[in-house]
Amino acid sequence: MEILIPKTLDEALALMAERGGELTPIAGGTDVLVSWHSREHESLKLLDLSRLGAELGSIRFSDEHLHLGALSTYWQAIDNAQVREEFPLLVAAAKEVGAIQIQTRGTWAGNIGNGSPAADGVPALLACDAVVVLSSKSETVEAPLHEFWTGYKQTVRQSDQLIVEIKVPRRDRDFQHWHKVGSRAAQAITKVGVAMAHDAEGWRIAANSVAPYVVRCRAVEKALDEGRKFGRPEDLEELLAADVAPIDDIRSTGEFRRKVLARIIYFGLAEPSIKPLADVGA
Repeated sequence: MEILIPKTLDEALALMAERGGELTPIAGGTDVLVSWHSREHESLKLLDLSRLGAELGSIRFSDEHLHLGALSTYWQAIDNAQVREEFPLLVAAAKEVGAIQIQTRGTWAGNIGNGSPAADGVPALLACDAVVVLSSKSETVEAPLHEFWTGYKQTVRQSDQLIVEIKVPRRDRDFQHWHKVGSRAAQAITKVGVAMAHDAEGWRIAANSVAPYVVRCRAVEKALDEGRKFGRPEDLEELLAADVAPIDDIRSTGEFRRKVLARIIYFGLAEPSIKPLADVGA
């Protein structure tokens, strides 16, 4: 196993330009370690970004966006009063990512880059129209998060690029909702998860563990934007079939996921919006 530890972002991008095709970037390492038993350790080459906190570790606000640095953690969002006030959906999701130990090490960018269909932080980011900022030695580009994955653990990130930031639009969201179904109340991999938000741009509904990657439920979004009302959960199931394809696995069955997803959305729409979570910090 080889571990490279750049001290600056420029050094990291130079390594990606030279050897990006063979390197696995890591930040908190929480996703890499989950699959540690299945990796070929002798040939594993890691690009450890942990020394880049000064450049990539901050959470900041501009006039139009919340900027989550690539090394910013879930706990930083939970512990940030302004994030709690403006983005309670992100905080609600962050509080259900593992235990506090995972929340203080795991990063939003790592959750995106790993591409797990069950990623807990990703639905909330999707529902808030997040954008991924990718840098290489030669340029910086942006990709809407809903276009970032092309298949199971497949992304648009090129071999010489690193995720350096996530931009989340600051909008007046009049509805935000988060719900996760797992085998227990905490520290459980998601069976079905949903994040929902509404603002002047319309409805955004994102779900995890129901497709090869976290997806937007666009048919339901369109129906809600058109003012459609749903009289029962079953009314949603046909619409959801256009966007999700849940499978049977060790945690659940596809049929269970389809029915539960419809019910989470149906009953979630009837619940009050998440309030600013001003009391959940350290």
